[in-house]
Amino acid sequence: MRAYERLLRYAQVYTTSDPHSGTHPSSQRQFDLARLLVEEMKELGIQDAAVDEHCYVYGTIPATPGYENQPALGLIAHMDTVADAPGENVKPVLHENYDGQDVVLPGTGAVLKVSTFPFLASLKGETLITSDGSTLLGADDKSGIAEILTAAETVLTQGLPHGKLCIGFTPDEEIGEGADLFDLDRFGADFAYTVDGGDVGGIEYENFNAASATVTIHGLSVHTGSAKNAMINASNVAMEFHMALPLMARPETTEGRQGFFHLCQMYGDVNEAKLGYILRDHDASRLEEKKEEMLQLADWLNSRYGEGTVTVELKDGYRNMIEKIKPHFHLVENARTAIRMAGLEPEEIPVRGGTDGAVLSWKGLPCPNLGTGGFNFHGVFECTTVERMDKAAQVLLNIIHLYAQYNK
Repeated sequence: MRAYERLLRYAQVYTTSDPHSGTHPSSQRQFDLARLLVEEMKELGIQDAAVDEHCYVYGTIPATPGYENQPALGLIAHMDTVADAPGENVKPVLHENYDGQDVVLPGTGAVLKVSTFPFLASLKGETLITSDGSTLLGADDKSGIAEILTAAETVLTQGLPHGKLCIGFTPDEEIGEGADLFDLDRFGADFAYTVDGGDVGGIEYENFNAASATVTIHGLSVHTGSAKNAMINASNVAMEFHMALPLMARPETTEGRQGFFHLCQMYGDVNEAKLGYILRDHDASRLEEKKEEMLQLADWLNSRYGEGTVTVELKDGYRNMIEKIKPHFHLVENARTAIRMAGLEPEEIPVRGGTDGAVLSWKGLPCPNLGTGGFNFHGVFECTTVERMDKAAQVLLNIIHLYAQYNK
C-alpha cells in the first residue's frame, strides 16, 4: 500500500485534541485511530504493537539476524489534529495531474490561490491532495504516520536488512503534550526521528526555546466623578505594559531566528486585568533577556502605581533541541545523505515553534524532525501530494539502510 492510500484512510478518523480538557489523552476520540493503527501494525507483522492507557502506540520490528548490534532506530509521528480548523468528517480530494493553477475546493468554493501560496506552482504534474475545504486535511501528522508504516511494510515484505526499529505514535502533540507521557524505556530506541515537518527533504534540528508569562494587573476602582489622582484603571495599565514591549519583537514582525513576545490573551476591567504571553527565542540567553525585560517593566509600573499593581508569573516550556543533537550529529548527516539518495536536496531551516522531538531530545532521546511533503498545516488549505509522500517514505527507507550499515 502506498503512503497516500493510508493517509486517505487515517484522515477520515476524527482525532482533534482538546487543549482545555486536562486529561491524558485530551480527547478520547484519539483512541479510535490508535486502535486502528495497532491492528494495522499487527497485520504487517509487528507482533508487539499496542496502545497504552494514555493513547501512546508502540511497536518494534526486531533486528535482522546479524544486525542486532546496530543502533535501535526510532520513528515517531502524532495522531491528533489541531483545533484551529474543523477536523471531523474530513473528505480528502485528489487532484490528479495538477495543473499548477488555483484550486477551487468543492465543499465550500474556497480557492487555494497560487498568488497566496506560490509553492503550488512547483507541484504541477503531481497528484495534489486537499480536503474539500470544509475541514483541515489532517496531513499534519497523519502523513507522517502513513509514511512510517509504508516504510515498515516495505522493510517487512522485502526482507530488507535493518537494526531494531522502534515505532511510536503519540497523542496531543498539537497542544504541546505529545511527549509528556512517552515511555522511553518501552520505546527502546537509541535515537529517533519525528516525521512531522513540511515539504519532503526538510530536516529540522533547531527550534525555539519557549516560556510563557501571565501578567496580572490589580487596579483601584473609584467613581469616575472623583477619580482624578486616585483611580488605577487595570485595563489601561495592561495596555501600557503591552505597548512598552518592542513592536519589532512580535511574531508578525519577526522571522528566522528572531525571537518574540506574543500576546495571546487579554481581558479585564478597571479592577483587574490579565495578559497572557508566549516568549520565544532560538538563543537561550536572549530568552532570559526577554523574561528579565518583562520583570523590569513590571517593576517600573509598580514604582509608578504602587507595589503589587503588576505581577509577572513566568513558566519555562520546551528548549532548543540543537544542544542535544550536536553530540549525535550523525542524525543530521545521515538524514542529509538519505534525502540526497532520494534525488532531493536537503533543506535545513530552524523551527519557529517546537516539536515532540525537542522535548524527547531533552529527555534523553536525540530526535530531529523530517519533512512529510505537506504544506499549509493548521487550516482548510492544508495539502500534500502523492509523489512527495512517496519520496518521504523512501527517505525513511534510506535512513533505515544507512543505520543498518552504521559504525558507532
